[in-house]
Amino acid sequence: MIKQQCLAYDGGHAVWFPATAIAIQAHILKGNAMSEIRLECQGLPCPQPVLKCKNAIEKSRPTQLIAVVDNDAAKENVSRFLTMQGYACTTETNGSEFVITAVEKTGDTADCAPCVSAPSSAGSQKILVFLGADVVGSGDDVLGGRLMTSFLLTLKEMGNDLWRIVMLNGGVRLSVEGNACLKAIRDLETTGVSVLVCGTCLEHFGLSGKNEVGQVTNMLDIVTSFQLATKVIRV
Repeated sequence: MIKQQCLAYDGGHAVWFPATAIAIQAHILKGNAMSEIRLECQGLPCPQPVLKCKNAIEKSRPTQLIAVVDNDAAKENVSRFLTMQGYACTTETNGSEFVITAVEKTGDTADCAPCVSAPSSAGSQKILVFLGADVVGSGDDVLGGRLMTSFLLTLKEMGNDLWRIVMLNGGVRLSVEGNACLKAIRDLETTGVSVLVCGTCLEHFGLSGKNEVGQVTNMLDIVTSFQLATKVIRV
């Protein structure tokens, strides 16, 4: 449920008014008004908290947006999205919930980077590599792990056409310390390849905050990446 209010100054005192056209119009005349939207996002699966923020911004571009979430992945995803949209974010913990307060920075707006970013290279394609597991194939995980390492080391042969690597489900294990593939992925990222790591998946495996490579992301960014890619390779 979206609750919208308007903060206005009446006789030198700050007063909250329902964000109806009449209330806003009447009190803007008496002082400066600041719109606020509060979003209750507890219990929503990824990427619904981000989508609620996106819809609220597109609809009314509030000066201040408060989003309440109840897990680390949503906290990171919402904070990053709002920051990329030109808001300064602070987070407070309230029991098991996180209250994210975002205040618009004047004249500073931007689109979410993973959603719109394109390779800076002159590659003729934008190839996306989708890693849904930390091994290649099935039958023997030891062999599958060796094959994954070999595959990632060979990706550099794509040159500038390799645009983005997306890790979901068990694939996020490739991004943590101790995995044999970590160095290969880090080397690719150093050359300019974008790496996205599913935040919900990290949380599921108890790996939140432990990825050593890539940007923690959400399903909105991942779906948009598929849309922007010219070719998708699934391993």
